[in-house]
This record gives sequence, C-alpha cells and structure tokens, in this order.
Amino acid sequence: QVQLVESGGGLVQAGGSLRLSCAASGSILSISVQYWYRQAPGKQREFVAGITNGDSTTYADSVKGRFTISRDNAKNMMYLQMNSLKPEDTAIYLCKARVITPPLHSENTYWGQGTQVTVSS
Repeated sequence: QVQLVESGGGLVQAGGSLRLSCAASGSILSISVQYWYRQAPGKQREFVAGITNGDSTTYADSVKGRFTISRDNAKNMMYLQMNSLKPEDTAIYLCKARVITPPLHSENTYWGQGTQVTVSS
C-alpha cells in the first residue's frame, strides 16, 4: 500500500508565497513521475506541474514563472514552491504519483487527499 500526504497549505495574501510538500510512504521501489494538480470550488481538477525521476519538469501556462516543482528521490518527497500567488490560485492542491511497487514491479497511480491553499486579495 502506498500513501501520499500533502502539507504546507494555508491562507496567504496575494503576492505571497507558500511551499507545499508531498510525502510518499509504503511499499515503494521507485516513483517514475509526480504531479501537482489543483481543484477550485465548482471547477474541474486541473494540472499544475509535473516532474520525472530525471528532473524534467512541465508546468501549466497559468503558473509558469511563478511556481517551481522539485523532488527528493532519496526521501520520496515532492515540493511545490509557489510565489507571486494570486486569488485565482485558491484551490485544494493534490499530489499524484506513478509508483512502482514490489513484488511484481507494477506501476500504479496514487493520489493524496490534498491541502487547501487560499489566497486573499
């Protein structure tokens, strides 16, 4: 069993910064790709950023230049540094990971429960 737990959310004023963390635990051989998604009230879940185990990154246009995704493979941790936050960034932020597990080296997708980010104007 694999668990993903997000932390670091909170209330911040527009223009401020937050750093989100995602901790993966359980029976993990490796994590191939990790992502941050977000879901605002009444809206569909949307992609925010992704990072491979080779540290290739990709971002949604709406966060390019403001958000930075990173990971620590040794600790099974992923981070999202969010700068210059805007009210429209308000959402629940969720991490997603494609995890390779024993004993068959199967790859499955896991989601965390999310952490709330609220940006006030």
